[in-house]
Amino acid sequence: MSNRGIDMVLVKTIDGSPSPDPAAVLLPARYPSMPRYPPSPPRPDIDAAQIQSVSFKVTGMKCTACAGSIEKALKRLPGIKEAAVAVIQEKAQVVFHPAFVDVETIREAIVDAGFDAALLEDPVEQSTNTVCRLRVRGMTCTSCSGSIEAALRKIQGVKTAVVALATEQAEILHDPRVVSCAKLMEAVEDVGFEAELISAGEERNKVHLQLEGVHSQEGFRNIVTSLEALAGVTEVELFPTEERVVVSYDPDLTGPRCFIEIIEQTGPANMYKARLAMGADRRPDMKTEIKHYWNLFLWSIIFTVPVFLLGMVFMYTPGIKRHIEKKVINMLSIGQILRWVLSTPVQFIIGWRFYVGAYNALRHGSANMDVLIALGTNAAYFYSVYTVLRSATSHSFEGTDFFETSSMLISFILLGKFLEVLAKGKTSEAIAKLMSLTPDTAILLTVDEGGSVVSEREISTQLIQRNDIVKVLPGSKVPADGEVTWGQSHVNESMITGEARPVAKHGGDKVIGGTMNENGVLHVRATHVGSETALAQIVRLVEAAQMAKAPVQKFADRISRYFVPMVVLASALTWGLWFAAGKASWYPKSWIPSSMDEFELALQFGIAVLVIACPCALGLATPTAVMVSTGKGATQGVLIKGGAALEMARNVDCIVFDKTGTLTKGEPSVVNTKLFQNIALKVFFTIVASAEANSEHPLAKAIVEYAKGLSAEEPFEQQQVEDFKAIPGQGIQAVVMGKGLLVGNQKLMSENGVSLPLEASEQLKDVEVLARTAVLVAVDGELTGIISIADPIKPEAPAVISMLKLMKIKSIIVTGDNRGTALAVAREVGIRTEDVIAEADPKAKAERVKELQSAGMVIAMVGDGINDSPALVAADVGVAIGAGTDIAIEAADIVLMKSHLEDVVTAIDLSRKTFSRIRLNYVWALGYNVLGIPIAAGALYPSARFRLPPWIAGAAMAASSVSVVCSSLLLKYYKRPKKLEHIVH
Repeated sequence: MSNRGIDMVLVKTIDGSPSPDPAAVLLPARYPSMPRYPPSPPRPDIDAAQIQSVSFKVTGMKCTACAGSIEKALKRLPGIKEAAVAVIQEKAQVVFHPAFVDVETIREAIVDAGFDAALLEDPVEQSTNTVCRLRVRGMTCTSCSGSIEAALRKIQGVKTAVVALATEQAEILHDPRVVSCAKLMEAVEDVGFEAELISAGEERNKVHLQLEGVHSQEGFRNIVTSLEALAGVTEVELFPTEERVVVSYDPDLTGPRCFIEIIEQTGPANMYKARLAMGADRRPDMKTEIKHYWNLFLWSIIFTVPVFLLGMVFMYTPGIKRHIEKKVINMLSIGQILRWVLSTPVQFIIGWRFYVGAYNALRHGSANMDVLIALGTNAAYFYSVYTVLRSATSHSFEGTDFFETSSMLISFILLGKFLEVLAKGKTSEAIAKLMSLTPDTAILLTVDEGGSVVSEREISTQLIQRNDIVKVLPGSKVPADGEVTWGQSHVNESMITGEARPVAKHGGDKVIGGTMNENGVLHVRATHVGSETALAQIVRLVEAAQMAKAPVQKFADRISRYFVPMVVLASALTWGLWFAAGKASWYPKSWIPSSMDEFELALQFGIAVLVIACPCALGLATPTAVMVSTGKGATQGVLIKGGAALEMARNVDCIVFDKTGTLTKGEPSVVNTKLFQNIALKVFFTIVASAEANSEHPLAKAIVEYAKGLSAEEPFEQQQVEDFKAIPGQGIQAVVMGKGLLVGNQKLMSENGVSLPLEASEQLKDVEVLARTAVLVAVDGELTGIISIADPIKPEAPAVISMLKLMKIKSIIVTGDNRGTALAVAREVGIRTEDVIAEADPKAKAERVKELQSAGMVIAMVGDGINDSPALVAADVGVAIGAGTDIAIEAADIVLMKSHLEDVVTAIDLSRKTFSRIRLNYVWALGYNVLGIPIAAGALYPSARFRLPPWIAGAAMAASSVSVVCSSLLLKYYKRPKKLEHIVH
């Protein structure tokens, strides 16, 4: 039998309920002392005294699968000897060789796995660290995000800080006793960026309320007192200056709706008001930012167009030229005055944001795109001011101003920012679509003690509390996860589970928030609300994936540290070389335009180099592509946990499949029973099913269901079970009705001395030929019967295996079932018999994965995310097949929400397409700078007399960022391979 009786030790399930056992291990509970990974063999050149141990405080883990994913990330590092992660203690202990890896690299590996990690100086430290999430506005490139991270990490009490450029969010792990979220926001604003609080600390049972109409200290005190008196409220924090209150509570007893009603009842009639300060929609308000840049661009155009016409058009227009060149003071003309007056607001009012950004960056020892823009535009503007003043004080000076250069630079850069923000807004559309599945309002029912409806009213979905009864009308969406208490209908769950046909629902059935009620009225008791719902967890998973940095992104981060200083140096060298060459007459005077001299020509080249260089395109190349692809995957039911999983999935060359529930439908049923002793069939199944009722294995459930339906006249009565023991990979043993019972596979029988008669051996062969699973039953040491259980092959499985072969990916079956059944399944789906590993317990599965890895293969393990957890964790990429409410969401690197096997191909194909797009983005971003900077520096001028004016260079710089974002947006149109479409249809 496959993975029989495995006792999974999970700390927290997806709905927040505690697991049966709080131990923080991932292996079967029967083997608590067994290490997850064998320690690496000692190297002969490494002294044991050099081995060091380090401890980290790790936050963000929800179950042992999370701990396993951290261990998997750590084992990939060179020099790691042992790694153990405890979920309950939120701690990671790592033994390593310092000659090969340092502490910071280990910490970064944990962070890259999607968790927050802080070095523990004192291993017994009882940390109260919490996570503060901020929205950060105003970042332009990775230098900006890097400077914010550096500033935050310098603050006492901050353990880690991660800032994502593409999502414009920051996650800070900090000790609230030392530093508050307000101080963290001040630190971000001090660096020169806008900060807005998204969440602070553990938010599941905490709500932020914005107060209105409260103007006195007495009013604030009354509100706090009233809230504290409410049953279920554990803590009330008041922020009078912000007119905000934070309430911590027990969701089983109270909730946000009660708090708002209490606040409104506390004050004078209709004076005190309260609303949720942070709703479920936490996406950046892109419309406001888009409008802001559009308005700035329009204002700049109002001034820039006249400057351009005066400097580039009217100067060559007969009639108008005479008026423009009319002298006012000495050599100062009307045209120069007008250009100066019109360009000044663009430079210092509309372009003020560049000064602020450059100042804040330089003040904190970094340099970003604002520094380049400020330098370039200032050089053009202040040289132009010099020519104006010189013209006004000289009778013979004839100089050329570049006011149009500075104005047009700022205008084109603002246009580029507008287009970039517009495009970046589209990268988060997938999250918006997921969040839009939840309805805005719900009908709340008030019921009496007898369960009769007393009244109903419409409320915001965000105000639904646990145990509320809501009414769901035909054609409307279910507002929260819950249980049907009255009514019957059909619910379309395709957007969550992938089930194409509407599912019948009646009293006692579970429903998922965001699904569509088809034809009947339902009364639903809310069991999971707010951030606890399956949909909210999916959204949170996608958001976390978009926050996590792909390893390839570190390439851009390294370049950005030196990019701006190198560009400034290149600009200075360009100006110096051209100016020196002109003064030394190293090139003909005919090369100098009639309106310029050597200094001005050199200045044009220097400014062009400054403004054409674009660090933004490099910084956006990876995160925008990851954002779009993870969002696109989510809309197709493929949840990819961040850039690291994407990057690894593209390299997969071998996939290990579990059999039950993966290649088969996972709906086993008893199809035949062969008895070898004189015992009634009903008695036989009463004994077996009573013991199997204690097991969570799918085959056990099939036996119990068969026993229940065996006789309608005499319903199944479960007997008392003693000494129950689950044996992983073999089966169970127990004492039922005073009889010793063994239920499992041949291995279980042989190890307990149960011999198989010839008739039983023949029966086993017949069962295996039919690709069925044989469950052997022995009572008091004698084989009593064989139960034949069938689990049909998924119809798409053969086509998926065939598709993987075309992608040059090897397929292997590793199952705990008997070899005959495993071979029969392999023949049906098209997997070679030599690629079948049968009768493997969970430990053996994980070891087989490691063996394949040691052969140089990149392994993906596809399983149900629970019984196969050790192998999922050991694999390079763990792929869990399970419905949206399954614990598999926390168990693997990739989760196939719709349980469709063809989505395995979709996940790998999407990862490959994404990294092809990332490579293209980098080729464009690097190629643009590598080619653009030399051209701007005048590389083509000696041979072709081609010179790039600074304003055109600035336009090219703006276009490069937009082009990278638009390139990533093309992933929105990703389609699965055509052969997969035939499988689906």
